[in-house]
Order: sequence, then C-alpha cells, then structure tokens
Amino acid sequence: MTYLINTFLQIQPIVSTSAERYLLIYMIGVLLIVTSLVVIFFIVFQKRKNKLLLDKIIQQQVFDEELARTQTEIQEQTLKYIGWELHDNVGQLLAYASMQLNMLAAKIPEDMKGTLDLTTSTIKESLKEVRSLSKSLNNDVILNIGFEKSITNELDRLKRMKFASAKLQIKGTKVPLTNKKHEIILFRIMQEFFSNSVKYSEAHNLKVVLDYSDTQLLIVASDDGKGFDVEGAKKGSGLINMKSRADLIGANFDLFSKPNEGVILTITYSL
Repeated sequence: MTYLINTFLQIQPIVSTSAERYLLIYMIGVLLIVTSLVVIFFIVFQKRKNKLLLDKIIQQQVFDEELARTQTEIQEQTLKYIGWELHDNVGQLLAYASMQLNMLAAKIPEDMKGTLDLTTSTIKESLKEVRSLSKSLNNDVILNIGFEKSITNELDRLKRMKFASAKLQIKGTKVPLTNKKHEIILFRIMQEFFSNSVKYSEAHNLKVVLDYSDTQLLIVASDDGKGFDVEGAKKGSGLINMKSRADLIGANFDLFSKPNEGVILTITYSL
C-alpha cells in the first residue's frame, strides 16, 4: 500500500505539468488566432478605407475636370458671341461710317480734306482691327485656319497695335494635333499671355517658337518687358486661367520671370 501511494505521488506532478503545458499551448493558439483575426480585420478595414478615399479623390478629379471643361465651353461660346457682335454690329457700323465719309469727301472744302482723309483712314484701320479681333475670338475660325495661322494673325494684330516686332518661329516638321479642340485651348493660353504682355509688360518685342518633335510640341513665348515676381502673381486670374487650361489637356505649363528680365512661357504638349 505504501508503495502505491508513493508511486501515485510521483506521477501526480507529471500529470499536472503536462496539463498546464497543454493549457498554455491552447491559450497561445487562441491568442494567435485572435491576433490574426484582428490583423486581418485591420488590413481589410484599411484597404476598404483607402479604396473609399481613392474613389472620393477620383470622383473629385472627374468633377473638377468636368467643371473646368464646362467653364471652358461656356467661355468659348461667350467669346464666339462677342466675335459675332463685333463682326456683325460694330463692324457694320464702322463700314457704314467709312462709306458716309467717302460720300462726304466730294462736298467739303479742300482745306478740310486732309482731316477727312485722316479720319477715314482711322476708321478703316479700326474696321480692320475689329474684324481681325472677331476672328481671333471665334473658335470656328481658329479651327478653320489652323493653330499656326491663328497665332500669326494675332501677332500681326499686336504688332500693328503696340509692338516693334512680334514674330513666330517654327522648328522641326509640323505634326498636326489629333484633337482639334486642344488647338483652341493652346491658342487661348497664348492669347492670355499676349494680353498680359499688352497690359503690364511695357515690352517692345514678342516672340513665339513652335518646336515640333515626333512626340511633343514645345511652345515658348517670350517678351522683353519689365517682368514680375512669379511667386507673388500665382494667385492672379490670368495665371490661374492659363494653368487650368493647360491641365485640362494634359500639357506641362511653366512661367518664368524676374523683374526687368521679361517673361518666358513654356508649354509642353504631348503629341
């Protein structure tokens, strides 16, 4: 009997130690499973959250692009309407005034004919400018005559108005733009640049370079005016309009200027 009791007492710690070991293994297994579930849940939650954020960003980008496209279309329709009004109404009034002056020329004294001729010449030049401006505002005309010719016409008009020289230089072999609407947007960017040069630059010379390669069109427009601080002008409506139009067609836009160093506009458009 004593032998059996001693044997039982020797076995009892072994059984107890084995049970504790199994319990510990079981608890560790449960802990690993719970931890794995928590990690998987966190990963799934994070992916879902990232997907929702990405969808929101994409939706916002689509909305912004559609808004910019709509604004551009509205602006184009407005410019076309103004072009029509200039050509049909103001142009006709100037043409009628010129005709009336020609009829009056035969009835006035000789000493007044010099003044009359000067007035007639001024009205004819004004009529020419109005018709030229009306064409540059009408996107149908721009599409019809082409991007390069539109720039040439605009430079010729500006040269008559203010600048000592305004010239276009073409490098490389011309590659037609597949999307004709992009021609209009590029031309509007150039018009904005020209307009700023007229209003603010005090420049005497304008130059535009169209550099064609197999993959891209590089546009460089420059003036020799007084320049400005680009950082201080980044919130201006003109610069914002040019940048947003370039973004709309996927073109890279850069404007460089320093006080007394003129302005250089660079647009890189993928062909």
